[in-house]
Order: sequence, then structure tokens, then C-alpha cells
Amino acid sequence: MEPRNQTSVSEFLLLGFSQDSVHQPILFGLFLSMYLVTVLGNLLIILAITSDSHLHTPMYFFLSNLSFADISFTSTTVPKMLVNIQTQSKSITYAGCITQMYFFMVFGGMDTFLLTVMAYDRFVAICHPLHYTVIMNPQLCGLLVLVSWFISFSYSLIQSLLMLRLSFCTNWVIPHFYCELAQALTLACSDTLVNHILQYMVTALLGIVPFSGILFSYTRIASSILRIPSANGKYNSDVSSWRGMIASVMYTVVTPMLNPFIYSLRNRDMKRALQKVLGEYSMFSDGDTSPGFLS
Repeated sequence: MEPRNQTSVSEFLLLGFSQDSVHQPILFGLFLSMYLVTVLGNLLIILAITSDSHLHTPMYFFLSNLSFADISFTSTTVPKMLVNIQTQSKSITYAGCITQMYFFMVFGGMDTFLLTVMAYDRFVAICHPLHYTVIMNPQLCGLLVLVSWFISFSYSLIQSLLMLRLSFCTNWVIPHFYCELAQALTLACSDTLVNHILQYMVTALLGIVPFSGILFSYTRIASSILRIPSANGKYNSDVSSWRGMIASVMYTVVTPMLNPFIYSLRNRDMKRALQKVLGEYSMFSDGDTSPGFLS
């Protein structure tokens, strides 16, 4: 087999977290429970928003899209990791690696854009309440989400196509629990200059621009709130690959899991909608159709 021939790459090896078989059941149970909480929590948010007409507003429209992106984002990495832990296998096919990389970038980018759009929505609602319905009209909301999807899909497709042109050396081991772009690029034998340039440009775009938008929106929101009298106020190197994986777990597993709680538990409308959804489900399961069941 010629090691520099790209077509010879049949699979990559994902090292994951632990080589010790004793820790594997613990890791499997931990990540499975976190994944189920993430999926069920975000699905409940989507179901509550779609079933309650009172929640058909821009804020909840963006929130439902964020929940979908969170489910998809987590689903690109965790199920494969769970399969590898359960089967004691660390392999992922070449096509599977590129596919995972593509969807990871798509939904990761969507998360970033949606958080920025939601910050802008709150900025308009708090700083320009009289013009909120005019500014945040359905056409603009749909356009913001559509543009976010378009940018995420376009960048991910370009980066994935650029990966396909690379040839790889005999070392196909990725010291991570999923196919991370930066780690995969270090295994390439061919020139990766174009890949790195695009990666740095988009990292700046997806990092600086959304962060600046979020910072500007919440700074203006805080400024507006402070003007209202109120009693209430409101790590990466080769040596630290383990810490890099822990950081990745935080934004690929923990953050999507916490989003349903962050955006719903202290929200009266969301709690009411969730109680309605769960109440209807319980009534359907028990066969009880009495009108007093939900009261």
C-alpha cells in the first residue's frame, strides 16, 4: 500500500479519552446520559414552541432553531464515540471522518450564528420596544436563519472538499474523540496551506464577528437596564491534548445539554408550554380525556 496515496486511506483511529478498559463503562454511562438529556431536553423545547401559538414569536423561533442545531451538533460526535466505547473499537472510516467533520462544522457554525441573532433580537426588544414588531418581522427572522444556514453549509462544504484533495502519511491516529479538522490536518503529507488559510479566516469570521455582535447587543442591553431604576441586577497545544478534549466536551456535549435549562426553566411562558405538552402526553398515555386534567 502506498502511504502517500490518498485513496489508500481507509480509516482513522480516534484515541478518545482512556485506554483503560476499566474506565470505559463509566465513560459510556456518563456520555450516554448526557446525550439523552440533551436530545430529550431540546426536543421538548421544539415541541413546546411548535404546539403553543403564544410562543410563535421571533425569540422562540430562534430558540427552536438553536435547539435543533444543538441536537444535531451533539449527534455528530457522541453516538460514534459511544459505539467505539461499547465495541472497544477506535476506528472511523475515511468517508465517515470527512462526513462527521462536515456536519460538525455546519451545526457548530449554526450555534454561533443563532446565539448572535438571539442577542440582536433581545437588543431590539429591550432597546427599541416600540419598533420591535416592525424590525423583527417574519421576513427578517426567516432571512437571518436562512443566511446563517447558507454560510454554515458553504464553509463546511468548501473545507470538506479541500480535505478530500489531501494525501495522508502512515500515521492516521487522531488524538481526539471525533474527527477534528485541526488534528486531521496535522496528519496530511501534502500541502495544507490553503486549508489553514481558510480555517484561520473563517475562525476569525465565526469568532470575532459574532462575538462582537453579542458583546455590542448585551452592552447596549445592560446600558438600557442600568438606566432603569431597579432593585435587581443582573486552553491548546500538543502537550495539553487531554485538556483540549475536555474543552471539546464542554462545547460539544455540556453546552447543548444545558441550553434547554438555561432558556426554559426560568421562563414562565416556556414552563407553561412544557407543562401543557407533558400534560397532554400523560393524558394520552393514561387514556384520560377529562378537561380538568391540565388544570
